[in-house]
Amino acid sequence: MTMPPLLREARPKQWTKNVLVFAAPGAAGVLNEWGTLWQALLSFVALSLTASGTYFWNDILDVEADRVHPTKCRRPIAAGLVNIDVARVVGTLLLLSGIAIGFIPDWRCGVAVVVYAVLTVCYSTVLKHQPVLDLLAIAAGFVVRAIAGAEATSVEMSSWFLLCASFGALFIVTGKRYAEIKEIGEGNGSTRSTLTFYSLDYLRMVLAVSLGATLVAYCTWAFATKEISGASWPSYELSIVPMLAALLRYLLALEQGRGAAPEEVFASDRTLQVLGVVWVIIFGLGVYVS
Repeated sequence: MTMPPLLREARPKQWTKNVLVFAAPGAAGVLNEWGTLWQALLSFVALSLTASGTYFWNDILDVEADRVHPTKCRRPIAAGLVNIDVARVVGTLLLLSGIAIGFIPDWRCGVAVVVYAVLTVCYSTVLKHQPVLDLLAIAAGFVVRAIAGAEATSVEMSSWFLLCASFGALFIVTGKRYAEIKEIGEGNGSTRSTLTFYSLDYLRMVLAVSLGATLVAYCTWAFATKEISGASWPSYELSIVPMLAALLRYLLALEQGRGAAPEEVFASDRTLQVLGVVWVIIFGLGVYVS
């Protein structure tokens, strides 16, 4: 069944990125409390609506570039299925409603949602044309999602958690650019101006650095969490195995020419999905059982 153009433009598949709001409260072991879960759900809704609003405005600003892109030309605004004036109204309403809902669980969550909206708008208008800054801006958006969830549920995040989230986000974002260049060729900036500045070799180096930093930060966080919790089971340490396997699996997907749309890789790669479930089970045992 085909989604209506307006709903397609909102990109509900992209809302899966907002599950990061459950990361901090989930790791803290408080998601089994209804009050906390409800606050996390509100932050998820707030970010999803805000993100959809920014997608509308991003596609309005990028309509000409999207029309010459091999896949983005099928987006409703670029394809002419959604009128630009209608898109402006809907996009603005989604942004305002998302920000308003963000202030319900905690004012700090609302501020995080505002920061996310401002960051995304800055990216759409300026930062996406600046090499390196475009990678950092998108990665920062992922980190802000995690912060919003933590603030909504009043959960304190450790420095290692933030570092893991930051470098992990940079790894995913760099992988997206890497896959895009493999798809259209080096030096081709017809679909994204910053791609003319990147080479596959450069992005491979960034991938290696961000992957290594993610693993170091996660391992340190896992062992530190084990010490703080006093858990008797080695669940936190064992969770490193599926985490490493998932990162390497995603790296393999990039080398195979996939990854330009990370959410599609996660939605279609059964091995990645299994590794994700295994990680959740192992880590969950450490948080809620041991």
